[in-house]
Amino acid sequence: MKPLHNSLEPSILKKVDRRSFLKISGISATGIIIGMQIGCSPSKKKDSGIPFSPNVYLTVNSDGTVTIVAHRSEMGTGIRTGLPLIVADELEADWSKVKVVQAIGDEARYGNQNTDGSFSVRMFFEPMRKAGATARMMLEQAAANEWGVPVGECKAKNGEVAHEGSGKKLGFGELTEAASKLEMPAEDKITLKKKSEWKFIGKSTPIVDIEDIISGKGGFGLDKKVAGMKYVTVLRCPVAGGKVKTFNADKALQVAGVQKVYEMPFTAFPGGINAPLGGLLVVADSTWAAIKGRDALEVEWDFGPNAKYSTADYFKDMLGRVKSKGQVHREEGSVETSFKNAAKTIDSTYLIPHLSHAPMEPPCAVAHFKDGKCEVWAPTQNPQGANDALAEALKIDKANVTVNVTLLGGGFGRKSKPDFIVEAALASQMSGFPVKVIWTREDDIQHDFFHACSVQRIKVALDNNNKVTGWEHHSVFPPIGGTFSPDATGPSFDELQLGMVDMPFDIPNISCQSHEAKAMTRIGWLRSVSNIQHAFAIGSMVDEIATARQMDPVENLLDLIGSDREIPFDKLMEGFGNYGEPVEKFPMKTARLKNVVKLAAEKSGWGKELPKGHGMGICAHRSFLTYVACVVHVTVGEAGKLTIPEVHFAVDCGIVVNQNSVKNQFEGGGTFASSLALKGGIAFKDGQTVAKNFDQFEVARMQDAAKEIFVHLVESDEKPTGVGEPPVPPFAPALANAVFAATGKRSKELPIKMS
Repeated sequence: MKPLHNSLEPSILKKVDRRSFLKISGISATGIIIGMQIGCSPSKKKDSGIPFSPNVYLTVNSDGTVTIVAHRSEMGTGIRTGLPLIVADELEADWSKVKVVQAIGDEARYGNQNTDGSFSVRMFFEPMRKAGATARMMLEQAAANEWGVPVGECKAKNGEVAHEGSGKKLGFGELTEAASKLEMPAEDKITLKKKSEWKFIGKSTPIVDIEDIISGKGGFGLDKKVAGMKYVTVLRCPVAGGKVKTFNADKALQVAGVQKVYEMPFTAFPGGINAPLGGLLVVADSTWAAIKGRDALEVEWDFGPNAKYSTADYFKDMLGRVKSKGQVHREEGSVETSFKNAAKTIDSTYLIPHLSHAPMEPPCAVAHFKDGKCEVWAPTQNPQGANDALAEALKIDKANVTVNVTLLGGGFGRKSKPDFIVEAALASQMSGFPVKVIWTREDDIQHDFFHACSVQRIKVALDNNNKVTGWEHHSVFPPIGGTFSPDATGPSFDELQLGMVDMPFDIPNISCQSHEAKAMTRIGWLRSVSNIQHAFAIGSMVDEIATARQMDPVENLLDLIGSDREIPFDKLMEGFGNYGEPVEKFPMKTARLKNVVKLAAEKSGWGKELPKGHGMGICAHRSFLTYVACVVHVTVGEAGKLTIPEVHFAVDCGIVVNQNSVKNQFEGGGTFASSLALKGGIAFKDGQTVAKNFDQFEVARMQDAAKEIFVHLVESDEKPTGVGEPPVPPFAPALANAVFAATGKRSKELPIKMS
């Protein structure tokens, strides 16, 4: 599953002149260039205005301001602030004089720019530190040369370099010309600051876009306009893999403002994530005209191979499959023997529906194709993927494609798929106009890359000593690979590593199995991917075990996790990916998981006496290398009305860069997860989504969301890990367990039904 494997090539340190810098795209296809010095010609002026750009991420200007490039996409995660903060901290910049600019898609300069998989800080923490430290060391050396003193006596601090002995100071801007002439330090000579010296990392800093966003000045994809721009809507077949049989555009062309109707090439199913679904393009002078023109189209569809897709029938088939032996992916001991000798068994099945990303800003893009070149402006999580897709669709060289990244009004994985951007480019190529393609909410919900519907069955054996001796987990769902290839007919091992085969409990007999399921609509990754269904099933089963053992849920959970140890998943199964990181660098440490369980229990007041109708539930889960425990407190009133007074997250994500952003992610993640747990589910009938808009696919409203969400961060020296997706998996099972504690009714299906 390609998006889950993201690697960082060794950094490239190289000094070049200005002309050579323009040819940088020939240096590396995938590397991260952290030390690209720009040699500058000498000047006789004291202040020549020459900026100091020691690498592609940062420029110190002669006026003392610092420009830092954000090469990842901002969609509410705070990454446009987090990565620049790392650079600024090591540089010793004055944050009030830092300007953050958004990078275009450029793999040669910036390496991997796919803002997906919760790996931005994990991947770039060290490179960003080195980028800032390199510049700091060169500025200190320039000051030392100016004063004729050893560089060890010169210290950068808050935008200046000071000489410890004399008290002399020079601002960064005064040193840019001299620093730009120096050789950059070898990578093994770069000196990073000690943790005790950090002034931004680990603290709370507001995001750099906050004022623009709350004042309406922030530039989202839907805000973008270019001169002469037309507006485009697309009428797509309501069944994935369907195509236009015949159409009549006469009535559409009579709508005031409609310019032209084009037929977009059909993409056979499965078509991947790059190719649009095909259909009819309506080009108009306004959004309203484009929508009304689309409404007036007369079309007869060939619904294609998925015309009979029904999730009701599909679930019946999956429920049958999990009753038989599947493909084994992890096997320890003998589960057959454990069940044969069991004093008690538990056998539960959990159902999770298709889910839609439903970002508040639906897909949209502006494109201008002219003279064999294409420039786009889009809220994309993956500008390089968009670049590749556009070059392929337009049959032009990648060098003739420019992808500008706007702010994203939510993404959750949907906007890492560039199909909507390709639609805009094709519309511009066909019409000759710069165009903006706009998806309505109905488009977004009907034509998403859906989270897979799923059936999870877990069987557990308990012996005469009340110990869990056997664990058999069956997982079945249509794979993401089914969006790319008809040969993908069951969950990939990559998907099963997201919360299933990496189950951390100390149980002697374990079997993890998968079953075949063929994708019959577009399946894609959604915030935390397969962790959603696996965590819901495992977290719910753990609570069932506590009930069967007559144990407190927290004590039961800690007992299942067992002794403090590192679990060698790469030794237990072949091909274990560990979210793209070596197990020896990011091992599964049960002590860290137990620690967040204890912290969440403590902070939530676990065990306190609760009024009738109240309940607390807990779940702990490791995803994207981050350890999270979640306690949800619910009240269930008359007629099953559920409210959530408070939620407590305990989080161990290693070194925290910006506490403000991490807490925001968990607060937002809790609300996002409450939608999945209580509201939305996508059903299909006759190949089409039953839900068309928010009246049928609901998201959490203010009255549904938790009244308070508390985020407790573990102080850590461990390497930083992901925070965008880890809030989601443990929330729904913790909520379901809380409902059981309050009512005695066990919910084994999402969304949770209270009646």
